[in-house]
Amino acid sequence: MNADLGLIGLAAMGQNLALNFAQKGFRVCVYNRTPEQTRAFLEQAGGEPLCAAYTPEDLVRCLHPPRRLLLMVRAGAAVDEVLEQMVPLLAPGDVVMDGGNSHYAETERRIQALAAHGLFFLGVGISGGTAGARWGPSLMPGGPLEAYAAVEDMLLRIAAIGDAGPCCAYMGRGGAGHFVKMTHNGIEYAIMQGIAEAYDGMRAGLGIPPDAAAEVFERWNQGSLQAYLTELTARVLRHRDRETGEPLVERILDAAEQKGTGRWAAQSALELGIPAPTLTAAVIARTLSFYKADRERIAALLPWPERAPAAPPEEFLADLEDGLNLVVLAAFSQALWLLSEASRQYGYGTDRAEVLRVWRAGCIIRARWIPFLEEILREDPEDPHLLFHPRFLAQVRERLPGAVRALQWALEAGVPMPALSTALDYLQGMRRARLPANLIQAQRDAFGAHTYRRIDRPGVFHTEWSAQGG
Repeated sequence: MNADLGLIGLAAMGQNLALNFAQKGFRVCVYNRTPEQTRAFLEQAGGEPLCAAYTPEDLVRCLHPPRRLLLMVRAGAAVDEVLEQMVPLLAPGDVVMDGGNSHYAETERRIQALAAHGLFFLGVGISGGTAGARWGPSLMPGGPLEAYAAVEDMLLRIAAIGDAGPCCAYMGRGGAGHFVKMTHNGIEYAIMQGIAEAYDGMRAGLGIPPDAAAEVFERWNQGSLQAYLTELTARVLRHRDRETGEPLVERILDAAEQKGTGRWAAQSALELGIPAPTLTAAVIARTLSFYKADRERIAALLPWPERAPAAPPEEFLADLEDGLNLVVLAAFSQALWLLSEASRQYGYGTDRAEVLRVWRAGCIIRARWIPFLEEILREDPEDPHLLFHPRFLAQVRERLPGAVRALQWALEAGVPMPALSTALDYLQGMRRARLPANLIQAQRDAFGAHTYRRIDRPGVFHTEWSAQGG
């Protein structure tokens, strides 16, 4: 009974987290449903301060009270199956953490279920991939504050270290940790889609090969677009296929897959009544890409003009850079608004500036823009909108003309840019003091007597529009 942490699930993320905890001085007892996986991991890891358990009962016996468990199993039914095994073996005051990409509503259900047994449950968002898990991830824990206090020392010591301290902070009550991680992944989807659109613009508009495109992304990574994903893109574009010697990216099927967190972010925005079109467009683009055979058939039936940009190549690339910056700004704007509304409606108490601080290092969306956005939120933490802040608006205004030119060319050339298009539509809609929604509301009243409000007097009204109305 001397282990500090029990870790269940030894896929790549679980293994690397176990090594991270062990390297930071914690004694970790690992358990996997397949004993062979556990033995192989221990042989590779070299033992101390790692130990193994081969039954749930052995795992619990290995831990000193209050016991701290970290589940690194597939989100969904697997989490409930593990809990069904473990809960009868635990004692009041023990803490169970779920480090997978669980849905926040499931996390809230599990918090309540374990509380009935006197147990604590935390949803811990983890970002950074396998390398982050090993050397320092961004951690987003949420749930009962007492539970976080019991594991805070462990999480802070394994987290990535940014220029503002360890990239771990309490995200709030209930399912806040997993909601924040879900929102993080929505931003991730949007930025990845924006990067892919910029690359498509280079390839389709200027015929730029992958190596040259890598040089462009490397240059962008020296400026405002400095980010892990920009750097990663350059590395991916330079990678050669061992068999053919050609850029490997051009050999990969253009059908992007997804695990669901981006879709959840879009669904949550709709449920909470927050417009997040750029996050949603990124999910739709991935979904559309998966229908490869249909796209090939329609491509033959629906030709499109292929016009090269009229601007010189460097000017066109500058416009694409502006467009990608605008996608990033719009994605963060929409996501932070979503976090504000979720915290309000669900009572999370999430500090969005702390969320951004946690995203400074270790996570997939770490970027130069984050400290700037964090400053804005610390100046005005209550306002849900970045768009009200003059410094944010100044950055948008600076990039707006180039982004518009990039989208105009893309529309003429038949290059789809849904992330850029929705970013611009979002800004256009938010800047309009009057939208045509008055016509929509009139139509709703005309066919369904849904009533409407007027701009010139208070009250709710209904009109019999005409005898010919639907």
